[in-house]
Amino acid sequence: MTDPSSAESDRAERDSASGDSVSGNPVSGNSVSGNSFHGPTAFQAGDHNLLNVHHHITHTAPATEDPLDATADELARVVGAQWQEEAGLRRLLEPAPLPVRWRVSERKVAGRVAGATAEGAGRARFGLLPGLGPVSRAQLRDGGGLPELHAVYGGLASGRLLVVGPPAAGKTAAAVLLLLDALAHRAAQALPADRARVPVPVLLSLDGWNPAEETATDWAADRLTREYTLFHGSNGRARARRLLEQGRLSLFLDGLDEVTGKLRGAMVSALETAPFRLVLVSRAREAVLTARKARLGGALAVEIQPVRPADAAGYLLNRLPSTPSPAWQELTGRLLTETGPLAAALAGPLAIALLRDVYGDDDPVDELLDPARFPTPSAVENHLLDHAVVAAYTRRPGHPRPRYSVRTAERTLRYIASQLSREGTRDLRWWHVPGWTGHRPRMIAVWIVSAVVCGSPGVIMAWNLSPTLLTAVSSPLAAIAGGYGIARRVAEISVPQPLSSAGRRDIFTRETVLSGIGQWLFVGTGLCCLIPLLCWMVPLLNGEAPPFWLWYLVTLPLGFSEVLVTGRGYEIVSRAPFLSVGSWRYDKVREGWARPPVVDTRSVSPREVWRHHLGLRLFLGLLTGVALGLYIGPILAWTQSPLLGAMFAVTAVLWTGAASGLAGNLAVATALTAVQLHYEEGTPVRLMHFLEDARRRNLLRATGPVYQFRHARLQERLTRNE
Repeated sequence: MTDPSSAESDRAERDSASGDSVSGNPVSGNSVSGNSFHGPTAFQAGDHNLLNVHHHITHTAPATEDPLDATADELARVVGAQWQEEAGLRRLLEPAPLPVRWRVSERKVAGRVAGATAEGAGRARFGLLPGLGPVSRAQLRDGGGLPELHAVYGGLASGRLLVVGPPAAGKTAAAVLLLLDALAHRAAQALPADRARVPVPVLLSLDGWNPAEETATDWAADRLTREYTLFHGSNGRARARRLLEQGRLSLFLDGLDEVTGKLRGAMVSALETAPFRLVLVSRAREAVLTARKARLGGALAVEIQPVRPADAAGYLLNRLPSTPSPAWQELTGRLLTETGPLAAALAGPLAIALLRDVYGDDDPVDELLDPARFPTPSAVENHLLDHAVVAAYTRRPGHPRPRYSVRTAERTLRYIASQLSREGTRDLRWWHVPGWTGHRPRMIAVWIVSAVVCGSPGVIMAWNLSPTLLTAVSSPLAAIAGGYGIARRVAEISVPQPLSSAGRRDIFTRETVLSGIGQWLFVGTGLCCLIPLLCWMVPLLNGEAPPFWLWYLVTLPLGFSEVLVTGRGYEIVSRAPFLSVGSWRYDKVREGWARPPVVDTRSVSPREVWRHHLGLRLFLGLLTGVALGLYIGPILAWTQSPLLGAMFAVTAVLWTGAASGLAGNLAVATALTAVQLHYEEGTPVRLMHFLEDARRRNLLRATGPVYQFRHARLQERLTRNE
């Protein structure tokens, strides 16, 4: 977020950087300074693109490189791509973003500044990052912008930075831009040894951590294992832990203010001994309350400053035609010359961004200057929040027509905001959506569909085998009972569930696949050797030996079930008859090979995680049905008739697929709930598609597999208007 008035000079300084520190940077260092490698610029295009620089460095690294170096470089690439995309959606990387300004906080949230800089105290806790100088109290006196904040982050002896500010001050935006600056600085290190000394920044939310049960390192290692695919595998968690313990990572922790009071204090106390650099983001009020019980030792607290009127006016003018309308000229002129409710409201980045979203180039924006309609800053902000959804879904010239009407979007977002407020959370976990409404309509629908679709082939097969009155009565009753069993599973997952596996690497590990292949070959070969004995003992075969390939075909399901029951696919196969027989024998094996549930970070969007569940787990359920059909279908086809074998296989695929991959699938349950909500609340049928569209329109944001409203104030305002 560069100052519009100094964008050209900053660019010139970056292009002509030499061995001396950049002029105006209060932190001493060489040419690799905060000004030289400004994150947003480095990520946008050309030679400063982080991905290009990193790609070049990775391929020229020596062959003797430490494996942890390669892991850290890959993590930097993935984190960079993740937050570059998210920063773009949050409109933080535009040509002239709002500048970040900060000062050392005067609130009682941290200890003395000398404790953070370690002046006169001997050896620092963390070494200086390459290219950055030590931070002193004198250099912190005047605060600064984003380049100076990065220099403080890299030169702080304690390695503990606390970013605070009032609501809607832009704290999270500053943390994201600081993270991108840190990644750009790391990528700019030409020598692998220097690059290894720069930790990879990772932004995580503090949601879900209980310090009484696990240390900060253990919790962070688990989160990294769940959220980044490069930590998958048998030693993935160990590699993540080693990176943390060696200080090769730095954690940017957001959401401290969203945690309950007692837990906040416990978290801060637990972070005292963390062996990695920390950037902790919190609202100022909650940070002060937490500091009364627990204070992060050695931390430097910086407070994000209000946006200056000149910066707000410059930001708005940069997004207007060269000759703005009289209404915009009046508003920007008044910002520069007068103080009032509008100027006070536009001291926060949220209100400034909303102002540009709500009012077009020719709209009567000067109405906000009316003191009768907008007597206070809150009145201005509420007006902008109330029109945010309308502005996002109103068609503008040169832009594609919105997929959803304003009425539908407002109704849906208000409903979602109300549900989240009732739950007391800001996190929209899509897999909790089935608990938002009664499950009975879904249960009845699934019961009818599964009984008819899955039961019909079985009824026909039973009638062909035995066309009697008993069959005519019992087989439909069996289909109805089976449909009820599947429907009951739909009711079970209507209560909030933990997010299960989302990626194939979490199920098909090297160990489970080798175990399955070994089981299949062992049993298939054993049967082939016993064929002569089987022909003599089994009259059904009439002395005719089936071909060898048939035995390997009918034993293939054993290998498949072995793969699932020894790993995280156990819950998929556990409801399939015969396939899970004796699976209790694998309990200890599963404990040894099990890993935390994972999320594929190459598909950061919650919608993509939903697609993983819908595609992979549904496919595995159908594959389980195929495996069950292969148990008996080929034998029936060989000894009786191909039609009978095919009918049995179809019945097995439908019933087992429905029970294993459909009924217990969180993505399917969410899709069914979306259809139900469409008729009950008027929300879109494709709810996940709508949520992703709202994210693209900057009304929602994504953190891993979780959606959140753009700001807590927007959620509160939508709830109030429900």
